[in-house]
Amino acid sequence: MSLPLEVRRLGRVSYADALALQQRLVEERKAGSIPDVLLLLEHPHVITLGVKTSSSRSHIVAPADVLEARGVALHETGRGGDVTYHGPGQLVGYPILDLKPDRCDVHAYVRDLEAVMIGVCGDFGVAAGRIHGLSGTWVETQHGPQKIGAIGVRISRWVTSHGFAFNVTTDLEFFRLIVPCGIAQHGVTSLEALLGRALPLDVVEDAVVAHFARVFDRHPIPTRSGEPSRERVAGA
Repeated sequence: MSLPLEVRRLGRVSYADALALQQRLVEERKAGSIPDVLLLLEHPHVITLGVKTSSSRSHIVAPADVLEARGVALHETGRGGDVTYHGPGQLVGYPILDLKPDRCDVHAYVRDLEAVMIGVCGDFGVAAGRIHGLSGTWVETQHGPQKIGAIGVRISRWVTSHGFAFNVTTDLEFFRLIVPCGIAQHGVTSLEALLGRALPLDVVEDAVVAHFARVFDRHPIPTRSGEPSRERVAGA
């Protein structure tokens, strides 16, 4: 029997606000006061650093004055992974899941997040897959493998936070400010770049919800009353 999944579509949210929300929800999930939750949102321009902050900082190519001029904030995080960029047109997913009792495997969890994004790509006619030894979702292009979806997670007492970032209509020029995920040999792409047309973000959100529910054996439920009015109930 599938478990309930509360899907909260938040629109554009600052990184600091989203981080605070995740921290609160993680504690509520540990206490059993809420079901599993999937946050779907966009961030304003921001570069985030993984737990290996020193190496992450070395992968920021642009100097501080350039970041400031382009309106790009900088945040340290508690997630795994290296440096990455978030911005408008990128769909970010933050699952707050209790992996107990039968999904307590970090590597399997990451592979499952990759499977969600691979499935979403397939819905729009894009063949995506994995690269051995590298996390994320990848597409083979004329320029070689390019990443369309990045992953950086945190797991505390088997409750997850942080998650994945999927490029829909993301301005790929902003990735030139960093060495994305510390991987210099491969580039970054988006659905828009691959298809030659922009897709509405809510259409891609619907696909993410469907594949997330399939991969994790969850059924989406309406958000609880009392949440901010900017949230949209999945399927509404």
